[in-house]
Amino acid sequence: MSEAKSVGPRPYHHGDLTRALVDAARRLLETEGPSALSLRAVAREAGVSPAAPYHHFKDKAELLDAIASEGWDILGTQMAAAKAATTGMQQLTALGIAYVCFARDNPALYRVMYDAARDKDEMPEDVQSNKDSAYCMVRDTMIENGADPEQDRHLELAGVAAWCGAHGLAEMASFKQFDHLKTELGGERPFFEAVLSHMGLFPKPHQDC
Repeated sequence: MSEAKSVGPRPYHHGDLTRALVDAARRLLETEGPSALSLRAVAREAGVSPAAPYHHFKDKAELLDAIASEGWDILGTQMAAAKAATTGMQQLTALGIAYVCFARDNPALYRVMYDAARDKDEMPEDVQSNKDSAYCMVRDTMIENGADPEQDRHLELAGVAAWCGAHGLAEMASFKQFDHLKTELGGERPFFEAVLSHMGLFPKPHQDC
């Protein structure tokens, strides 16, 4: 007999409570949106007492920072896989497409990541200094393909331009006004490639767009 799928809160029994709380918060984000997120709601979703989250997060903002950190980790893993599947400057396009696909597939998590970073003086330390992070991956791919690592300001601006390009495409990719282009180009991915290539920083795809 198959086991019925649970639709209610998932009781917490043992192990890493911080992990359980972040998982519960992500479920709430994706099913009910950011407005439904509170430490009390997360406790209820995780199946723990209302006071339990306060032993791990001083407030909702700290919980959101933990969720955002996890989002950056997931994005970095997906971008690394995309980069490994191609070579040369095509890797930069692959990174951009992986970014857009992540935003499309994880809209609530994606929004939390940027809302958490918006008012910060700089990117989170683990994002900015970890060579395997999504942020560093873009910079290092540029260097691997000819950018001068000594030109700090130029490299930083190029990275900002790449992030802004991918972010803008992620924000607008689902607009119905673009459906005819997706059809003409043969699907969503060729559309992403073509748009990124026309931004100038990203190389043109192998096929003619």
